[in-house]
Amino acid sequence: MVQVGLLMSDIPAAVGPEQQFQDTLRVVQGAVDSGFTYISFGQHFLYGDLTYLQPVPLLARLAAHVGPEIKLVTSVIITPVYHPVMLAEEIASLDVVTEGRLIFGAGIGYRPDEFEHFEVPFSERGRRTDESLEIMKKLWTEDDVSFDGRFWKLNHVRPHVRPVQKPHPPLWIGGHSLAGARRAGRFGDAFTVPPETTVEQVRERFAVVRDGFAERGLPFGPQPLRRNVFVADTHEAAVDGYARFAQQRYITYSDRGLDVMADTDLRNDFEAAVADHAVLGTPDEVIGKLIGLVTALPVDPLLMRPQWPSMSADEAIATMNRLGREIIPAINAVAPLPTLPA
Repeated sequence: MVQVGLLMSDIPAAVGPEQQFQDTLRVVQGAVDSGFTYISFGQHFLYGDLTYLQPVPLLARLAAHVGPEIKLVTSVIITPVYHPVMLAEEIASLDVVTEGRLIFGAGIGYRPDEFEHFEVPFSERGRRTDESLEIMKKLWTEDDVSFDGRFWKLNHVRPHVRPVQKPHPPLWIGGHSLAGARRAGRFGDAFTVPPETTVEQVRERFAVVRDGFAERGLPFGPQPLRRNVFVADTHEAAVDGYARFAQQRYITYSDRGLDVMADTDLRNDFEAAVADHAVLGTPDEVIGKLIGLVTALPVDPLLMRPQWPSMSADEAIATMNRLGREIIPAINAVAPLPTLPA
């Protein structure tokens, strides 16, 4: 069956970190009760009027809050701002604490100001990520590690923290570009794209990942797919509700450098701008669109974002409860495609 996961949203900084944490516990429990089996948290630094609790300590706490059937996902860690030794040990330790339920999502980042804060050149983020991934995989799998790269060097070091999962936690490489897909093909176990990526873009990127896997002698199977979802009693109410909760967030993403919504008019024609990726409508419409996705592409899990910063915890839980009653059982009933259709 195609499993369903939850993409957690960033939260307005005005909420405060203590309330954000309590709301997070409630929302995660609501997701588990509604049939979500993956819980995914992103990452940003010095994010201004929006905020994320950092995913490594948060997922360590959530590991004791959810059952053993729930997978915990970092989607995505901004990899190039870390030293790879530090990140490798953080992720290995988190895999131990979560008792092997961790999925490590890694990406290169897209906000230049975050790199300025860390004094890491934005133009180097791709090459730094490639070196980091290579080093981390060595530290997770080899007893004696040497590495001579452009950014980092190791000379016969002996790793002392190993992940529970072998050879390491599943590695999801995030990105919306073809370069990200090539990176996933070289280093990853799966590729995950932003929810704003169109179906044809997803298909094109999956083909690039498949070819990269083939060069490594690996099979290409179902991939995680992220989608923004909003359901209401009528199509018009779904569009209006989605605009009320999400329009400003799209504009913020665009203003802060995420270019997946380039060449769209988010302010004046929001429905048209999101029509090729957001799944909106009545329960029957949403089921039809999602089943169309998972029967056209090799998808598992399907990660939904039903929550937005302007939503209260109660509104987010009510939305997930409705998805659990009316949408998720239909998705679970579909068997994932084993590979990318010709």
